[in-house]
Parts: sequence; C-alpha cells; structure tokens
Amino acid sequence: MTDTNTYEIFLVAPPGLEPVLADEARAAGFATPTASPGGVTIHGDWAEIWRANLTLRGATRVLVRLGSFRAFHLAQLDKRARKFPWADVLRSDVPVRVEAVCKRSKIYHHKAAAQRVETAIKETLGAPISKDAALVLKVRIDDNLVTISLDTSGESLHKRGHKTATGKAPMRETLAALFLKAAGYDGQEPVLDPMCGSGTFLIEAAEMSVGLMPGRARHFAFEHLASFDAKAFARINTAPRVEVAEGPPRFFGSDRNAGAIANSRQNAQAAGVAPLTHFTEAAISDLERPDAPPGLVIVNPPYGGRIGNKKLLFALYGTLGKVLMERFAGWRVAIITSDGGLAKATGLPFLPPGPPVDHGGTKVKLYQTAELP
Repeated sequence: MTDTNTYEIFLVAPPGLEPVLADEARAAGFATPTASPGGVTIHGDWAEIWRANLTLRGATRVLVRLGSFRAFHLAQLDKRARKFPWADVLRSDVPVRVEAVCKRSKIYHHKAAAQRVETAIKETLGAPISKDAALVLKVRIDDNLVTISLDTSGESLHKRGHKTATGKAPMRETLAALFLKAAGYDGQEPVLDPMCGSGTFLIEAAEMSVGLMPGRARHFAFEHLASFDAKAFARINTAPRVEVAEGPPRFFGSDRNAGAIANSRQNAQAAGVAPLTHFTEAAISDLERPDAPPGLVIVNPPYGGRIGNKKLLFALYGTLGKVLMERFAGWRVAIITSDGGLAKATGLPFLPPGPPVDHGGTKVKLYQTAELP
C-alpha cells in the first residue's frame, strides 16, 4: 500500500544556502520549492519524501508535516494529541521520542509539552518512548498552533554511508555540495582542490558528474514507519549502479599532509569514484596545473579559528593566489573562508562574496572569481 496523500515537506538547509537547495530541488523535479529561513518547502507524497532523502545532496534533513491543531493549555494538547492519527504513520513496535519548541504561546514549557505528546502516543498507539530513539517527532507550538512534523532522515544526511576517514575541521558533504553548486559546478568540468583534506569536494563533484545518488549506501528513519513500502522504495532506489570506467581523471586533489592524501584515496575508493580522481602530496607552492581543460578550483583553507596561526595564514593565502594567477589561466576559483582580509590577501579578482553560512559554528562566505586571465 502506498499513501498518495500530499504532504508539506521541509528540507533543512544551512542558513545562507537555502536558495541553492531550492534550485537543486527544482532541477530534480520536486514540486514548488520555496526557500525560507533554515530550509526549503516542497510538496509531495511518501515516494517524494523517500526520493528527497535519497537524491538531494544539499539537504541536511527531510521533515514531513503530519498535521496541526490549536491548543491553549496542556490538557487541550493532551486531548488533541490522543485524537491524532498516529497509526497512519508510526508503528506500535518502533520506539519514538518527541522534541518540542514553544514560542509566543500559552503553553510555554517545552518539556511538559513533549511529555504530553509522548504519553498520548504511548497510550493510544502502544509505541515505546525512548530518549535514544532514532525516530524523532518535532512538535512546534507557535502562537498556540501545534504543528507536528516527523524527521524522516534519521542521521544527518551529510553522512553518506561510505566515508571512512576524516581529518580535522572537515567540510560536511551537504555543505560541500551546496558550495559546488553555488560556484556554478554543473557536473561537467574538471575540479581541483589544492587543500583537499579527506577529499570531500572532489568526491561530491565526482559523484555528481556520474549521477550517483548521495543516499545510496545508507539507511533512513522512514524505513521504520507504518507508511513505508519496501517494494515501492526499491523501485526508486534502483539508481543506475554506475560503473565508473577507467580514464583520464577529472577530479584533482593535493595536500601537504600525507595522511590527508591517504584518507582521500580511501574515501574515493569507498564511494566508487576512485578512477575519476587523482590525489598528490604537495605544498601549495608546488601545485601544478593538471592536464585537463580549464575548470573549477575550490578550496576551504584554514582560517585561524581552530586551525593555523593568523600571520602564517596571510602568507599561505598570498602564495595560493600567486600560484593560481600564474598557472591557472581560464580556471574559476572558489574559496570558502571566514575572513575577508585573508580572501583579499590572495590578490585574486573576486566577485562580491556570497551570504554568511554557518560552518561548524563559524560564519564563512564563498568568494569566487570569473575565469582567471
């Protein structure tokens, strides 16, 4: 049985990159993507909810709005939560937990609100309540309107399911995918990252180029719902098991750290894109232009918050800019940094930067150039 009801679906995005995710959802054929603070709203049935989890690279989570009702006090919340059609979506044998947020409402105690909804689920459906449950219901009480949503993803969607090795201050896959799109990457051109870390930008770009689905190697919370239809999901998840052929590489990574290069190779192998990639241990000053058509250089250098000394960083950025200007004519450059002064130190002809984006608690911006002369 497949539920053909249409739901409001909220794709969680890093603040600042909502329009980029809306563009991705539109290109993937999702209905009416509308960007708003913190994400993008689309509409669809359960099959579209599964597809969003499986195929969208930039979404952090996929929430489905199950319904809403008014409640002005806890007793009313309790009564209406007991009438809610939990059995349409939840299973009586799968643990669940409830997170609540209260704003501008007569019900102001979020823990008490969450407890009432949990008790209603336990006593009407019989589902166990557990603080460690992978299945999370989100209750938002705003201006006395109770909106109930379900996190259909489970673990954050940046966990693609095949990455085994990471370095310090890694770029999340979801963020890397959105920055690639914001930098105009279309899946066709070569990409180079001269400080590749664990290879995230290059692996995301390589997967995009051959049409590998980001969620192909992982499980999702929606697989434990009453609304889940394994056969229908299998039809969506028969993504072409892309066989990546040997050929000249198009995704180039270098790093001065031998461990980072080993991690990148391991991760590219696990993702199934190793034949498309080439990783080299090299300092920025030794960076060589690859034997490939001009493409995109994208890099997330250290910016002094957690890694690196600020004075040394100005020299590093200066060297990076000089090398790119001298050796990468015709390529575009995209740099993610929290410090406009460091971006300026490259001497590169940047266009106006993108909006501030939260990266691990630090606000960063995307600085990019047109094709270098």
